Amino acid sequence: MDWREAEREFDDVAIAEEPIPRTFDRSARRHADRTAQQYKGGIADRSLVSGGVIPAAPDGEYADLTYAEMRSIVEHLAAGFRDLGADSDTRVAIVSNTRMEWAQADLALLAVGGVVTTVYPSATDARLRYLLADPEATVVVVENAALCDRVLDVREDLDHDLEAIVTIDDVSNANADGVPDATDIPNADTTDDPPVIPLATVHERGRETFDRSAYEGWIDDIAMTDHASLIYTSGTTGRPKGVELTHHNLRANLTQCYRRLGPRPDKGPDLPRIAPGTTTLSFLPLAHVFERLAGHFLMFAAGATVAYAESPDTLREDFALVRPTTATSVPRVYEKLYESMRQEASGSAISRRIFDWACSIGRAAHRTDDPGPVLATKHAIADRLVFGSVREALGGNVDFFISGGGSLSADLCALYHGMGLPILEGYGLTETAPVVSVNPPEAPIAGTIGPPVVDTDVTVDEAAVSDDQAASADGDGDVGELLVRGPQVTDGYWNRPDATAAAFTDGGWFRTGDIVAIRPDGYIEFRGRADRRIVLSTGKTVMPAPIEDRLSDAAVVEQCLVVGDDRKFVSALVVPNVEALRDWAADRGIDRPADRRGLSRSQDDRVRERIQRDVDRVNAALEDHERIKRFRLVPEPFTEENGLLTPTMKKKRRDILDRFAAEVTDLYDEDADLDDEDADLDDEGGGSGGA
Repeated sequence: MDWREAEREFDDVAIAEEPIPRTFDRSARRHADRTAQQYKGGIADRSLVSGGVIPAAPDGEYADLTYAEMRSIVEHLAAGFRDLGADSDTRVAIVSNTRMEWAQADLALLAVGGVVTTVYPSATDARLRYLLADPEATVVVVENAALCDRVLDVREDLDHDLEAIVTIDDVSNANADGVPDATDIPNADTTDDPPVIPLATVHERGRETFDRSAYEGWIDDIAMTDHASLIYTSGTTGRPKGVELTHHNLRANLTQCYRRLGPRPDKGPDLPRIAPGTTTLSFLPLAHVFERLAGHFLMFAAGATVAYAESPDTLREDFALVRPTTATSVPRVYEKLYESMRQEASGSAISRRIFDWACSIGRAAHRTDDPGPVLATKHAIADRLVFGSVREALGGNVDFFISGGGSLSADLCALYHGMGLPILEGYGLTETAPVVSVNPPEAPIAGTIGPPVVDTDVTVDEAAVSDDQAASADGDGDVGELLVRGPQVTDGYWNRPDATAAAFTDGGWFRTGDIVAIRPDGYIEFRGRADRRIVLSTGKTVMPAPIEDRLSDAAVVEQCLVVGDDRKFVSALVVPNVEALRDWAADRGIDRPADRRGLSRSQDDRVRERIQRDVDRVNAALEDHERIKRFRLVPEPFTEENGLLTPTMKKKRRDILDRFAAEVTDLYDEDADLDDEDADLDDEGGGSGGA
């Protein structure tokens, strides 16, 4: 029996058609003494700590909660939320960074039949107002005093009443500028409207009123077709749409992922799996369904341990403390980890050369089925000199990573595999709860997003691509917009019938809006968003994502954006990797500006030529009309803080183009060294750009 048949036939106590809170409850009973959650001390004024529900963790260290302890907290929170008026179909918003209380409140609200809607803490006031108003959320769970204050500020603009605001942190002593203090935030004993109640008080109310039979009845009353969550598309344009996800959608996707990644008996001892004994480090936003399903619901169903990072900025420290066996993340995090590893190896020219040599060996070793004695020996040396220390820096126990929420370059994926840190890249959308496909541990293929998970049908709409895009498969698969059918697919958008109708074909296929190639072996290659393709003035179509992925792999390039809509040729905005360029320049005695802004204005031909080498390398693998003819360095990176990335680290293309409109204009205004023939359809040349 091959792995595809094995995952279809796989049966396990964790596989069931039941509401999400029932899945958690059964798993918590089976794994009562196992560690369910780990939380770090000294980073938050947890209400559950000050309220005596859980002990404080030592500063900078992690403490454990068993499944029995977590189950008790969830049960009492459920009863407490019920006492606040949350019950079947009550919409409750959670506005918080990822932390253990997020998961506890989520499961408690689902248990009473509530519908959880999620809001990123970084949301603007206008977006926060919309995400409370559109679903008519009557209860809001916020992380801290600052977020509580923001909710209080927008409540007057809502057409419905808020019944309560619940704070995860203890805000009784909050007194920072611009946030409420003890006199501004009412406690549970006041009659202010809406009351602001610490999570510990919700727990205490629930502990006092908890009734086992009533709790079981709340879960029993949940129909699989009931809404479990409204998750609003983060989007880079337009008004957010609330994706309706039912318990059936989420539970079906949990089962699909468990069949592929869980402890199937056909898996050999060396194959990674999610099972009791697995520990994951959680740091992606729980407001996004990827971390919520793959990093939480799946882990809890399997009896795994979920540890919570202090923040994305402390990942190296938290990996070393937690020593996880897996983690879910987006490509940008894997890129930044690689950049930090390379930077640490840049103490001298020889150490950089050793690191780069080892990386080339790692990629080569992964890409061959038979490395032979020479490559095998080189790989062993690379492992001893470089890869072993990289693995140890990440805790030394990582079996595999999962990547989703964006496109991961094939080169970077192959490198991680070669380092003994395999990344299983997958694909999904909020509308598919979210996983459509993921590489199997048995047969991962770098550069693909894997084959579909069980019970998922995929096809392509070839009409969504141009003739030259369709021909790019070279007869090796079908290219077009990915269409999906399966039990994890949403029925539609909240109060948006027109958007719902537009999202599905007459045959019931969901339109993903993504261009892919489906290979003969069933694996899928991601090509880019259909609505982000670039159409040149020549009529040729360019998918920017694969080009950006390849150029961003370069050591001296941190990020880039490919441009060219309605132009004769493709160009790029490049965010330089300042540290890498500084080291390169120092080795050659080149005096260059020490910061990104100064570097972007530099006229040093040697710096431009260094970046041009990587542009030429990327161009060599592209069709002529796809090649980058020019580039410009830009003075600031793309981040969520400056409004150029979404909370899930996707580029806001329109905002980037607006921010750097002058640079884009310069790219196409200076034609002295690039005549029109360079951009003609029959041009055979490579890039001739410059910074």
